[in-house]
Amino acid sequence: MKFDDILEEINGLGPFQITLLLLFCIPRIVLPCHFLLNNFIAVLPPHHCDFSSLDSGGLFRNLTQEQRLTVSIPARENGAPEACEMFAVPQVQLLANTTNITGLPTVPCQSGWIYDNSSFTSSLAMEADGTSLGFFFQWDLVCDRKSLPKMTATVFFLGVMLGAIAFGYLSDKYGRKSVLLVSYVLSTVMGFASAFANSYVLFSVLRFFTGFSLTGISLISIVLCVEWVDTPHRSFMGVIGSLSWSLGNMLLAVFAYLVDDWRMLILTVTSPLGLAILTWRWIPESARWLLANGRVERAQFYLGKCAKFNKRQASSKFKSEALSNIELLNKQDKNYSYLDLIKTPELRKRTLLTGIVWYGVALTYYGISLNIIGFGLNMYLTQFIYAAIEVPAKLMVYFLLRVIGRKTCQAGTLLVTGTCIAINIFLPKDLWHLRSVVAIIGKGFSEASFTTAFLFTSELYPTVIRQNALGYNNFMSRLGVSMAPLVLLLEDLWSLLPQIIICSVAIFCGISCLLLPETRNASLPESIDDIER
Repeated sequence: MKFDDILEEINGLGPFQITLLLLFCIPRIVLPCHFLLNNFIAVLPPHHCDFSSLDSGGLFRNLTQEQRLTVSIPARENGAPEACEMFAVPQVQLLANTTNITGLPTVPCQSGWIYDNSSFTSSLAMEADGTSLGFFFQWDLVCDRKSLPKMTATVFFLGVMLGAIAFGYLSDKYGRKSVLLVSYVLSTVMGFASAFANSYVLFSVLRFFTGFSLTGISLISIVLCVEWVDTPHRSFMGVIGSLSWSLGNMLLAVFAYLVDDWRMLILTVTSPLGLAILTWRWIPESARWLLANGRVERAQFYLGKCAKFNKRQASSKFKSEALSNIELLNKQDKNYSYLDLIKTPELRKRTLLTGIVWYGVALTYYGISLNIIGFGLNMYLTQFIYAAIEVPAKLMVYFLLRVIGRKTCQAGTLLVTGTCIAINIFLPKDLWHLRSVVAIIGKGFSEASFTTAFLFTSELYPTVIRQNALGYNNFMSRLGVSMAPLVLLLEDLWSLLPQIIICSVAIFCGISCLLLPETRNASLPESIDDIER
């Protein structure tokens, strides 16, 4: 007897499973808010040198602010003041429009910078004195330090990457539910603590551990949902459950628009985790995991609870003796590790290919998601549209998964994403309307590839090492995510280089995916032998 036989009897998709889905909505809404937080807290506002040091003897007393800028700061070709240079001495002669400014001596900013606070009261790059939770720290991450705010995204995702390994192992060893609580609490503590960081280094360290902690929520919520539904409804659970991510994505744009202080924004997006901690008690442990680890009585308790919630009658299949005979393990006393992912031929092949696919899916998705400037729309609207397009993309995936299968859907969405990026490489920048449409379509398909990957991967691995497998693949995806901010920094070398790299990765990984087996309508494998036969 298989576990799916029991799920079919107690209803593989009923009120019990829907309630589980709803309980995970709150923490999963928090995930995109933190994962894409750098789009707003690391924004670099317009700025120029503080030229107060040039005002000797009241020289600027009778000048307007515009005239002060003219005599103090060199102008760029577009007329805006230079961000990192100022004149060595005031150039009063520039007030005459005919004066040629070529060759006038300049120096780096001597007394700090003045920032445009019209959009943000504060960001990582700057903080207006006395407005950021009472802090008076000014980090000035501009000019030769302008890459540091974006580097915090890489630091965050390095934490996510290592968290994938840790939480994958811990939840397979100690259970999904208990480790989930650890993730909830750590994420809350680290998230709140990062809002009060008084230095860039401390903030980066706390963001690392925030990413590390949030990974447990990301991994365990998916696995619990998949392990509590039967085969015909796995697509529904995976796709509908991921809508909370899109909702969180849209809410991030709203929160960032309403909260213009980066510290307050972090507190705002972290706060819902407090409610998640309160609702944790109602989340069930995975009956699959309990049976796989010989805890039959506890599995019997949760299965009975599921049957009662779904208004089904328990049969003889629910007796301890019957549950003990479920073919979940080859050896009940074997402890599995990440090394088991490469010990057998078919599992080794799947491990290699899914790692490649996950790397490409993540690099592509975040390479697009972290680049919300340059399409002719303001950053809040771009963020919201990028999030909104994910909803029809997920619904499209739900249909495609049932019609063309997991493998074709995974490969196709990656290839279309790469094609959209390639089109925008060749489109002139003055056609920003068309570029925006192509970018939005590409974003939708990149989300579709992400949604497919979560479901496809969970179906490729047996129960005994599924969480380890997801931990490994999450590690590979976060490796891709960690590279995304660094790839975007290559724009300083050549403006098209980031798009070329992301496009190439998407197409290569889409082709690689075609070597994986199809899992549509197949029962979840329970043991390694199930996929090696």
